[in-house]
Amino acid sequence: MFAILTGLGLSASAGLNAYIPILVVGLLARFTDVIALPHQFAWMSNGWALTAVAVLLAAEVVLDKVAVVDHVNDAIQTFVRPTAGGAVFAASDAAARIDHSGWMADHPWVGWVMGIVVALCVHVTKAGVRPVINLSTVGLGTPFVSAAEDAMSLAMSLVALLIPALVILFLIVLVLIGWRLTRMIRKRRKPENVRCSCSPKSHCAE
Repeated sequence: MFAILTGLGLSASAGLNAYIPILVVGLLARFTDVIALPHQFAWMSNGWALTAVAVLLAAEVVLDKVAVVDHVNDAIQTFVRPTAGGAVFAASDAAARIDHSGWMADHPWVGWVMGIVVALCVHVTKAGVRPVINLSTVGLGTPFVSAAEDAMSLAMSLVALLIPALVILFLIVLVLIGWRLTRMIRKRRKPENVRCSCSPKSHCAE
């Protein structure tokens, strides 16, 4: 159960920022005993891989905080974030246990699919609400929202690995935020009532 929660938390985190959960998993696997990566995912803890991910993360942090540029970045990340979500889910014990026990250990593709789907759902919600936020705040709210997403991604990654039971709470909060933002978008997209000025002897066309 905890293994699945770890995978869900990491993949949801990847939906917000593809590189944070990979970097967190890699660093903890390299320098601690918190997570032991399966051999096929040992590259995550490789020094060169960690450096490359850190560089990509730095670029992501900057680009995602600039209005309009963040839309282009989100379009590119449509392919990157779900892939990262599948990778971190599969790398967790939910999809590939070190002792090779359990049903999911015999079906590693399940972890990939679940991770991709979760990360994609989070990414689509994130990318969908950004234009509304940018327009309603004239771009001024973009860096603050992006910083909050990065903080959420980091916190969820750490919680998923250190206290997986709390992942449920994080996911509930994430779903509620997504639901509220989606409602806000729908309200803004509703056509405004058309007003027309009519003289006493004329009629307004519907």
